[in-house]
Amino acid sequence: MEKIKVFACPTAEEFTQEICDYLKIEPGKINSIKFKNDNNFVQILETVREQDVYIIQTCMPPINERIMELLITIDAVKRASAKNINVVLPYFPYSRSDKKDQPRIPITAKLMAQIIEAAGATRVITCDLHNPAIQAYFNINCDRLTGEFVLEKYFMDKKIDDMVIIATDAGSAKKAYKYSKFFNCPIALVDKRRDANDDKAKSTTVIGDVKGKNTIIFDDEISTGGTLMETVNILDKFGAKNIYAAATHGILVGDAIERIKNSPIKELVVTNTVPVPEEKRIDKIKVLSIAPTFAEAIKRINEERAVGEIFTIDFFENN
Repeated sequence: MEKIKVFACPTAEEFTQEICDYLKIEPGKINSIKFKNDNNFVQILETVREQDVYIIQTCMPPINERIMELLITIDAVKRASAKNINVVLPYFPYSRSDKKDQPRIPITAKLMAQIIEAAGATRVITCDLHNPAIQAYFNINCDRLTGEFVLEKYFMDKKIDDMVIIATDAGSAKKAYKYSKFFNCPIALVDKRRDANDDKAKSTTVIGDVKGKNTIIFDDEISTGGTLMETVNILDKFGAKNIYAAATHGILVGDAIERIKNSPIKELVVTNTVPVPEEKRIDKIKVLSIAPTFAEAIKRINEERAVGEIFTIDFFENN
Protein backbone atom coordinates (compact mmCIF):
# COMPACT_ATOMS: atom_id res chain seq x y z
CA MET A 1 0.00 0.00 0.00
CA GLU A 2 1.34 3.40 -1.00
CA LYS A 3 1.00 6.89 0.46
CA ILE A 4 -1.63 5.97 3.03
CA LYS A 5 -2.20 7.36 6.53
CA VAL A 6 -4.87 6.20 8.97
CA PHE A 7 -5.83 8.44 11.91
CA ALA A 8 -8.14 7.77 14.86
CA CYS A 9 -10.49 10.27 16.44
CA PRO A 10 -10.53 10.04 20.28
CA THR A 11 -13.02 7.16 20.74
CA ALA A 12 -11.87 5.19 17.69
CA GLU A 13 -8.38 4.14 18.76
CA GLU A 14 -9.21 0.45 19.28
CA PHE A 15 -11.14 0.13 16.01
CA THR A 16 -8.35 1.98 14.18
CA GLN A 17 -5.67 -0.28 15.66
CA GLU A 18 -7.54 -3.35 14.38
CA ILE A 19 -7.66 -1.82 10.90
CA CYS A 20 -3.97 -0.94 10.98
CA ASP A 21 -3.03 -4.43 12.21
CA TYR A 22 -4.90 -5.88 9.22
CA LEU A 23 -3.17 -3.45 6.84
CA LYS A 24 0.22 -4.00 8.55
CA ILE A 25 0.79 -0.28 9.07
CA GLU A 26 1.08 1.96 12.13
CA PRO A 27 -1.76 4.37 13.04
CA GLY A 28 -1.01 7.99 12.21
CA LYS A 29 0.21 10.24 15.02
CA ILE A 30 -2.40 12.75 16.12
CA ASN A 31 -3.01 14.92 19.17
CA SER A 32 -6.63 15.55 20.16
CA ILE A 33 -7.32 17.53 23.32
CA LYS A 34 -10.07 19.62 24.91
CA PHE A 35 -9.27 22.99 26.41
CA LYS A 36 -10.77 24.14 29.70
CA ASN A 37 -13.20 26.35 27.76
CA ASP A 38 -14.64 23.13 26.20
CA ASN A 39 -13.10 23.85 22.78
CA ASN A 40 -11.56 20.93 20.90
CA PHE A 41 -8.07 21.05 19.41
CA VAL A 42 -6.50 18.67 16.90
CA GLN A 43 -2.96 18.58 15.55
CA ILE A 44 -1.64 16.09 13.01
CA LEU A 45 1.84 15.11 14.21
CA GLU A 46 3.27 13.84 10.93
CA THR A 47 3.24 14.92 7.31
CA VAL A 48 0.21 14.02 5.19
CA ARG A 49 1.07 16.10 2.13
CA GLU A 50 -0.23 14.34 -1.01
CA GLN A 51 -1.18 11.30 1.09
CA ASP A 52 -4.32 9.16 0.94
CA VAL A 53 -5.68 9.90 4.45
CA TYR A 54 -8.34 7.92 6.33
CA ILE A 55 -9.97 9.46 9.40
CA ILE A 56 -11.86 6.96 11.56
CA GLN A 57 -14.59 8.02 13.96
CA THR A 58 -16.81 5.61 15.91
CA CYS A 59 -19.92 7.51 16.97
CA MET A 60 -20.08 6.68 20.65
CA PRO A 61 -22.23 9.04 22.76
CA PRO A 62 -22.19 11.99 23.21
CA ILE A 63 -22.76 12.05 19.47
CA ASN A 64 -22.41 15.81 18.94
CA GLU A 65 -18.95 15.71 20.55
CA ARG A 66 -17.92 12.97 18.12
CA ILE A 67 -19.13 15.05 15.16
CA MET A 68 -17.08 18.09 16.15
CA GLU A 69 -13.99 15.94 16.70
CA LEU A 70 -14.41 14.54 13.20
CA LEU A 71 -15.01 17.89 11.49
CA ILE A 72 -12.00 19.54 13.18
CA THR A 73 -9.79 16.59 12.22
CA ILE A 74 -10.96 16.79 8.59
CA ASP A 75 -10.09 20.49 8.55
CA ALA A 76 -6.66 19.85 10.07
CA VAL A 77 -5.87 17.21 7.44
CA LYS A 78 -7.18 19.40 4.61
CA ARG A 79 -4.97 22.32 5.71
CA ALA A 80 -2.01 19.91 5.85
CA SER A 81 -2.39 19.35 2.08
CA ALA A 82 -3.65 15.75 2.05
CA LYS A 83 -4.41 14.44 -1.42
CA ASN A 84 -7.58 12.54 -0.46
CA ILE A 85 -9.56 12.74 2.79
CA ASN A 86 -11.54 9.56 3.40
CA VAL A 87 -13.91 9.62 6.37
CA VAL A 88 -14.66 6.23 7.92
CA LEU A 89 -17.93 6.26 9.87
CA PRO A 90 -18.88 2.69 10.84
CA TYR A 91 -22.12 4.12 12.26
CA PHE A 92 -23.51 7.16 10.48
CA PRO A 93 -24.76 9.81 12.95
CA TYR A 94 -28.39 10.95 12.80
CA SER A 95 -29.18 8.18 10.30
CA ARG A 96 -32.73 7.83 11.63
CA SER A 97 -33.50 11.46 10.74
CA ASP A 98 -33.60 10.58 7.07
CA LYS A 99 -36.90 12.02 5.86
CA LYS A 100 -39.42 14.80 6.48
CA ASP A 101 -42.33 12.77 7.87
CA GLN A 102 -43.63 15.49 10.21
CA PRO A 103 -44.25 19.22 9.72
CA ARG A 104 -41.35 21.63 10.30
CA ILE A 105 -38.62 19.08 11.07
CA PRO A 106 -35.08 18.77 9.66
CA ILE A 107 -33.60 15.99 7.56
CA THR A 108 -30.54 15.77 9.78
CA ALA A 109 -28.95 12.82 7.98
CA LYS A 110 -28.71 14.96 4.85
CA LEU A 111 -27.38 17.88 6.89
CA MET A 112 -24.66 15.58 8.23
CA ALA A 113 -23.68 14.60 4.68
CA GLN A 114 -23.49 18.26 3.66
CA ILE A 115 -21.40 19.24 6.71
CA ILE A 116 -18.90 16.40 6.24
CA GLU A 117 -18.55 17.25 2.56
CA ALA A 118 -18.19 20.98 3.25
CA ALA A 119 -15.46 20.28 5.84
CA GLY A 120 -13.33 18.78 3.08
CA ALA A 121 -14.01 15.03 2.92
CA THR A 122 -13.54 13.50 -0.53
CA ARG A 123 -15.02 10.08 0.33
CA VAL A 124 -17.13 8.52 3.09
CA ILE A 125 -17.10 4.84 4.07
CA THR A 126 -19.98 3.74 6.29
CA CYS A 127 -22.01 0.65 7.10
CA ASP A 128 -25.65 -0.52 7.08
CA LEU A 129 -27.42 2.81 6.85
CA HIS A 130 -30.88 2.95 8.41
CA ASN A 131 -32.09 4.08 5.00
CA PRO A 132 -29.90 3.18 1.97
CA ALA A 133 -31.06 6.42 0.32
CA ILE A 134 -28.74 8.34 2.68
CA GLN A 135 -25.91 7.27 0.40
CA ALA A 136 -27.35 9.57 -2.25
CA TYR A 137 -27.23 12.58 0.11
CA PHE A 138 -23.53 12.90 -0.73
CA ASN A 139 -22.08 14.54 -3.82
CA ILE A 140 -18.79 12.77 -3.08
CA ASN A 141 -18.13 9.02 -3.19
CA CYS A 142 -19.89 7.10 -0.43
CA ASP A 143 -19.17 3.40 0.06
CA ARG A 144 -21.79 1.52 2.07
CA LEU A 145 -20.46 -1.65 3.68
CA THR A 146 -22.56 -4.24 5.51
CA GLY A 147 -22.35 -6.34 8.64
CA GLU A 148 -24.65 -8.94 7.11
CA PHE A 149 -21.94 -11.48 6.32
CA VAL A 150 -20.20 -11.11 9.70
CA LEU A 151 -23.50 -11.96 11.41
CA GLU A 152 -24.39 -14.73 8.95
CA LYS A 153 -21.03 -16.43 9.42
CA TYR A 154 -21.39 -16.32 13.21
CA PHE A 155 -24.77 -18.05 13.18
CA MET A 156 -23.72 -20.42 10.41
CA ASP A 157 -20.82 -21.58 12.60
CA LYS A 158 -23.22 -22.17 15.53
CA LYS A 159 -25.05 -24.79 13.42
CA ILE A 160 -28.46 -24.01 14.90
CA ASP A 161 -31.21 -26.43 13.89
CA ASP A 162 -34.96 -25.80 13.54
CA MET A 163 -34.23 -22.15 12.72
CA VAL A 164 -36.86 -19.52 11.93
CA ILE A 165 -35.99 -15.95 10.89
CA ILE A 166 -38.26 -13.33 12.45
CA ALA A 167 -39.58 -10.22 10.70
CA THR A 168 -40.41 -7.71 13.44
CA ASP A 169 -43.05 -6.07 11.21
CA ALA A 170 -44.19 -6.00 7.59
CA GLY A 171 -41.50 -3.45 6.73
CA SER A 172 -38.71 -5.82 7.74
CA ALA A 173 -40.12 -8.82 5.85
CA LYS A 174 -37.86 -8.26 2.84
CA LYS A 175 -34.74 -8.27 5.02
CA ALA A 176 -35.97 -11.36 6.90
CA TYR A 177 -36.58 -13.17 3.61
CA LYS A 178 -33.00 -12.43 2.53
CA TYR A 179 -31.62 -14.06 5.69
CA SER A 180 -34.05 -16.99 5.45
CA LYS A 181 -32.86 -17.62 1.90
CA PHE A 182 -29.24 -17.72 3.08
CA PHE A 183 -29.98 -20.13 5.95
CA ASN A 184 -32.55 -22.05 3.90
CA CYS A 185 -35.14 -21.80 6.65
CA PRO A 186 -38.69 -20.39 7.06
CA ILE A 187 -39.66 -16.93 8.27
CA ALA A 188 -42.34 -15.75 10.68
CA LEU A 189 -43.88 -12.29 10.94
CA VAL A 190 -44.76 -10.45 14.15
CA ASP A 191 -48.09 -8.68 13.64
CA LYS A 192 -48.31 -5.19 15.13
CA ARG A 193 -51.55 -3.30 15.77
CA ARG A 194 -52.45 0.14 17.08
CA ASP A 195 -55.00 0.46 19.89
CA ALA A 196 -57.49 3.33 19.43
CA ASN A 197 -55.67 6.69 19.51
CA ASP A 198 -52.51 5.23 21.02
CA ASP A 199 -49.66 5.99 18.62
CA LYS A 200 -47.60 3.08 19.92
CA ALA A 201 -47.77 -0.10 17.85
CA LYS A 202 -48.09 -3.27 19.93
CA SER A 203 -47.13 -6.80 18.95
CA THR A 204 -50.22 -8.97 19.13
CA THR A 205 -49.51 -12.27 17.37
CA VAL A 206 -47.04 -14.21 15.25
CA ILE A 207 -47.82 -15.24 11.69
CA GLY A 208 -45.91 -18.47 11.19
CA ASP A 209 -44.76 -21.39 13.31
CA VAL A 210 -42.28 -20.58 16.10
CA LYS A 211 -43.32 -23.10 18.75
CA GLY A 212 -40.32 -25.19 19.76
CA LYS A 213 -38.15 -23.40 17.16
CA ASN A 214 -34.88 -21.49 17.41
CA THR A 215 -35.75 -17.96 16.32
CA ILE A 216 -33.38 -15.22 15.12
CA ILE A 217 -34.26 -11.52 14.80
CA PHE A 218 -32.02 -9.49 12.47
CA ASP A 219 -32.01 -5.68 12.52
CA ASP A 220 -29.73 -2.80 11.52
CA GLU A 221 -29.42 -1.35 15.04
CA ILE A 222 -30.49 -1.85 18.65
CA SER A 223 -30.84 1.41 20.58
CA THR A 224 -32.96 1.33 23.76
CA GLY A 225 -34.08 -2.23 23.01
CA GLY A 226 -37.79 -1.42 23.41
CA THR A 227 -38.92 -2.75 20.03
CA LEU A 228 -36.62 -5.76 20.31
CA MET A 229 -37.97 -6.71 23.75
CA GLU A 230 -41.53 -6.44 22.51
CA THR A 231 -40.72 -8.92 19.75
CA VAL A 232 -38.79 -11.21 22.14
CA ASN A 233 -41.70 -11.30 24.60
CA ILE A 234 -44.27 -12.18 21.93
CA LEU A 235 -42.02 -14.97 20.60
CA ASP A 236 -41.64 -16.31 24.15
CA LYS A 237 -45.40 -16.18 24.59
CA PHE A 238 -45.88 -18.23 21.42
CA GLY A 239 -43.47 -20.92 22.58
CA ALA A 240 -40.19 -20.21 20.81
CA LYS A 241 -37.46 -22.57 22.07
CA ASN A 242 -34.49 -20.15 21.94
CA ILE A 243 -34.56 -16.50 20.92
CA TYR A 244 -31.49 -14.91 19.31
CA ALA A 245 -31.12 -11.38 17.97
CA ALA A 246 -28.47 -9.75 15.82
CA ALA A 247 -27.77 -6.21 14.69
CA THR A 248 -24.90 -4.41 13.00
CA HIS A 249 -25.03 -1.42 15.35
CA GLY A 250 -25.27 -2.02 19.10
CA ILE A 251 -26.10 1.47 20.37
CA LEU A 252 -27.45 0.05 23.66
CA VAL A 253 -28.49 3.24 25.44
CA GLY A 254 -30.97 3.97 28.20
CA ASP A 255 -32.35 0.82 29.84
CA ALA A 256 -31.21 -1.45 26.99
CA ILE A 257 -28.77 -3.57 29.01
CA GLU A 258 -31.20 -4.08 31.90
CA ARG A 259 -33.98 -5.00 29.47
CA ILE A 260 -31.80 -7.54 27.68
CA LYS A 261 -30.52 -8.99 30.96
CA ASN A 262 -34.04 -9.57 32.30
CA SER A 263 -35.57 -10.83 29.04
CA PRO A 264 -36.02 -14.37 27.65
CA ILE A 265 -33.47 -13.62 24.91
CA LYS A 266 -30.66 -16.19 24.75
CA GLU A 267 -28.10 -14.05 22.92
CA LEU A 268 -27.80 -10.65 21.28
CA VAL A 269 -25.03 -10.39 18.70
CA VAL A 270 -23.74 -6.98 17.55
CA THR A 271 -20.65 -5.70 15.76
CA ASN A 272 -18.23 -3.07 17.04
CA THR A 273 -19.30 -0.25 14.69
CA VAL A 274 -20.13 1.52 17.95
CA PRO A 275 -17.79 0.71 20.87
CA VAL A 276 -19.50 -1.46 23.50
CA PRO A 277 -17.88 -0.71 26.90
CA GLU A 278 -16.95 -3.62 29.17
CA GLU A 279 -19.69 -2.72 31.66
CA LYS A 280 -22.29 -3.33 28.95
CA ARG A 281 -20.85 -6.67 27.82
CA ILE A 282 -23.13 -8.92 29.87
CA ASP A 283 -23.21 -12.68 29.24
CA LYS A 284 -26.12 -12.36 26.81
CA ILE A 285 -24.26 -9.91 24.53
CA LYS A 286 -21.69 -11.02 21.96
CA VAL A 287 -19.61 -8.38 20.14
CA LEU A 288 -18.08 -9.27 16.76
CA SER A 289 -15.40 -7.19 15.06
CA ILE A 290 -16.24 -5.68 11.69
CA ALA A 291 -12.89 -3.84 11.50
CA PRO A 292 -11.42 -6.37 8.98
CA THR A 293 -14.26 -5.53 6.57
CA PHE A 294 -13.39 -1.84 6.74
CA ALA A 295 -9.67 -2.60 6.49
CA GLU A 296 -10.19 -4.64 3.33
CA ALA A 297 -12.34 -1.84 1.85
CA ILE A 298 -9.57 0.70 2.61
CA LYS A 299 -6.98 -1.59 1.05
CA ARG A 300 -9.02 -2.01 -2.12
CA ILE A 301 -9.76 1.70 -2.44
CA ASN A 302 -6.06 2.51 -2.06
CA GLU A 303 -5.16 -0.12 -4.65
CA GLU A 304 -7.98 1.03 -6.98
CA ARG A 305 -9.71 -2.35 -6.84
CA ALA A 306 -13.42 -3.20 -6.58
CA VAL A 307 -14.88 -2.99 -3.07
CA GLY A 308 -17.99 -5.00 -3.93
CA GLU A 309 -16.01 -8.24 -4.20
CA ILE A 310 -15.76 -8.48 -0.40
CA PHE A 311 -19.54 -8.73 0.00
CA THR A 312 -19.69 -12.52 -0.21
CA ILE A 313 -19.78 -15.16 2.51
CA ASP A 314 -16.77 -16.81 0.83
CA PHE A 315 -14.65 -13.75 1.66
CA PHE A 316 -15.59 -13.93 5.34
CA GLU A 317 -15.03 -17.68 5.52
CA ASN A 318 -11.48 -17.25 4.21
CA ASN A 319 -10.50 -14.23 6.33
